[in-house]
Amino acid sequence: MFKHILLATDGSEASRHAARLATRLAHEHGSRLTAVFVIDPYPYLGIGQSNPLGFQGYMAQAQVQAAQTHAEIEALCRQEAREVNLQLRLAENVTPAAGIVQTAQQEGADLVVIGSHGRTGIARLMLGSVAAQVVALSPVPVLVTR
Repeated sequence: MFKHILLATDGSEASRHAARLATRLAHEHGSRLTAVFVIDPYPYLGIGQSNPLGFQGYMAQAQVQAAQTHAEIEALCRQEAREVNLQLRLAENVTPAAGIVQTAQQEGADLVVIGSHGRTGIARLMLGSVAAQVVALSPVPVLVTR
C-alpha cells in the first residue's frame, strides 16, 4: 500500500514510538523508510548575540543529536530484525513542520509518520503542535502516533 514512508523524528519518546510503528509498517508493506531530523538554525540567533562561534556550537550539537537519533532508528531496524530499506536525512528549516513536509515532497513519500507529544489545553494552544502543522501542510496522508 505505501511505497515510501517518511518518519519525522526528533529523538523524543513520542518520536521513538513513531519510529517503532514506521519500521513495522515499512517492513509489512515492503516500503522504503526515510527518517528525517529537522534542525532549525535560527533559534540560536534570537538568544542574544549573533556570535559565529556560538552558532557553530549550536549547529554542531544539533547535528550530534540528529546523528544519535538516526543511530537509534538504525539499531531499531536491526534489533527487531526488520528488513527495511532505510535512508537517513538531515534537513534545515525555520520550522520543523515545513522541513518535514518539504522533505516528504522531495523524497516522494506517500505517508508521513510523526509522534505527538500529547499536549492538551492551553499549552497546545500557545505552543502549537508540529504534528498538527504537518497534518495541515502535508499533501500526503499523515499518521500521528501517541
